[in-house]
Amino acid sequence: MNKLPAYVSRIEQEQNLHIVHFEGEHYSLKMMGLELPQNVHVGSNVILGVKPSHVAIAKNLSGELSYSNQIHASIHRIEEGSLLCSIELHVGSLSMQSFITMASCKRMHLCVGDEVVLLMKASELFITEVADV
Repeated sequence: MNKLPAYVSRIEQEQNLHIVHFEGEHYSLKMMGLELPQNVHVGSNVILGVKPSHVAIAKNLSGELSYSNQIHASIHRIEEGSLLCSIELHVGSLSMQSFITMASCKRMHLCVGDEVVLLMKASELFITEVADV
């Protein structure tokens, strides 16, 4: 599980739908969800979670995407399996992980040291912990 420390910078709400904006050390993120913990408010310090299987990788990215969560990272380590590969990435001092298919890894010619963009849908991000309760 990837854990990203951040604070809540803005909350948008319409009926039960929430879009929560977060700021971290090297990233700005958005989370979309139906329910928001009652103790989360603007200024809350939180730990966000995202599964490695929900972190896509883009190399040489150009153009517009609907992904609101785009984080620049560098590849630190690649573990190859027969079908999947696990990629360890660094975002500043933070370490993250992505699981992608071996076919994608080979097609993209991913190598240690490559600069990439991590893509996460706002609906795949979630709050694992509210740090200031």
